[in-house]
Amino acid sequence: MKHFFLTIYIICAATFASRAADTIIVHKDARVDVLTEKQAAINKVTARMTGNGLFKGYRLQVLNTNNRDNAFKTKASLLENFPDEKVYVLYQSPYFKVRIGNFVKRGDAENFKKELSLFFTQPAYIVDDLIEYIPKADEFQ
Repeated sequence: MKHFFLTIYIICAATFASRAADTIIVHKDARVDVLTEKQAAINKVTARMTGNGLFKGYRLQVLNTNNRDNAFKTKASLLENFPDEKVYVLYQSPYFKVRIGNFVKRGDAENFKKELSLFFTQPAYIVDDLIEYIPKADEFQ
């Protein structure tokens, strides 16, 4: 029995002595941080993407009606007053929905809603939608 404990003691002592000499030092390359930051920016942009190239964003819904002519008159009026913004007419039976804009941030949609209220008396609502958006090059930096 003494020999058994002595053998165990020698094995344990040899193991601890050998581990103390096996110290590993890792030096990280500074370029790893740069790559990590770039990948984080790319992940942030692509997280908002859908499979068909559209992004998750916001639009203003100006009208919800079952009158097709009224929907297209509203679209024409919006295009006349806001030529820089895209206007969309969606048909979800039995309603026509008129939406305007492609906003990435909700705050941008709220600012445009205030501007829109100067031209239209009917209320506009901010809705989540898939928007047409091309990320700028600096978003990946």
